[in-house]
Amino acid sequence: MKKLLLSGVLATLLTSSLMAKDISTYEYANLQSSDAVKTALTNKGFTVVGEYDAMGNPNYHIVAYTNDSLEDSASKENRGFAAVQKVLVDKTDKKLVFTNPEYFLHAFLQDDFKEADAQKINKALSAAFGTLSGSKDALEDDDIAGFHFMMGMPYYEDMIEIAEGSDLLQKLKKNAGKNIVFELKLKNSTLVGVAMPTADGEKSYVTAIEGQEHSAFLPYMILIEGNKAKIMHPKYYLAISYPELSMGQFMTISSTPGDIEDYMTALVTK
Repeated sequence: MKKLLLSGVLATLLTSSLMAKDISTYEYANLQSSDAVKTALTNKGFTVVGEYDAMGNPNYHIVAYTNDSLEDSASKENRGFAAVQKVLVDKTDKKLVFTNPEYFLHAFLQDDFKEADAQKINKALSAAFGTLSGSKDALEDDDIAGFHFMMGMPYYEDMIEIAEGSDLLQKLKKNAGKNIVFELKLKNSTLVGVAMPTADGEKSYVTAIEGQEHSAFLPYMILIEGNKAKIMHPKYYLAISYPELSMGQFMTISSTPGDIEDYMTALVTK
């Protein structure tokens, strides 16, 4: 009887392993100008919500976009971060780098993720930009929702509440000023992308891990929901954006999570 039970467990594990598939964190396409990218997105029904030079470097220009499907899926509590996808116009490596909707929506929507919706977005991107090739950075599809870097590190749901109050958006707009990359009003929340051009900001930590090629996850985002402002825990967001990051690389930016939290907190509390 024990042998039969053990065989059944092994068979289940094997089947699960065979069915799991790798989902690339990013997808690549041939280089186009930022204007061409915005036109192509618009022609396929997307709305461009903002753009900026990541790390203050014009060779890494990011265009952020959304559509009705993304906004609808992000309307539930703690799901607002899924409302925006991004594409990096990488003039250094001469390619476009997309945040893979199937990967990031799975991470940010958790149990609300619908694969068909993500694939529909990917199909529209392929129609606009040609065949997309996947990055080496990837996770198995059944590992994305429950991802954390290692034991004791935060999961998606371990967001940091950086402020509480009735005037959070006003404070953010006043304090962040020109560093606001986009502001997207959702059904029950507002998602704001904010550049971090400080000495210990984007340029510092992305270049420290040589992660410029995959800086499409920028800008960092603040979700204002009700009377609370939240950010994804930096130890989570950096790790999910760089799943190939080694412990050694993570240690080189050990102060970064605290720097990000302090910077974002100041924007909504002063």
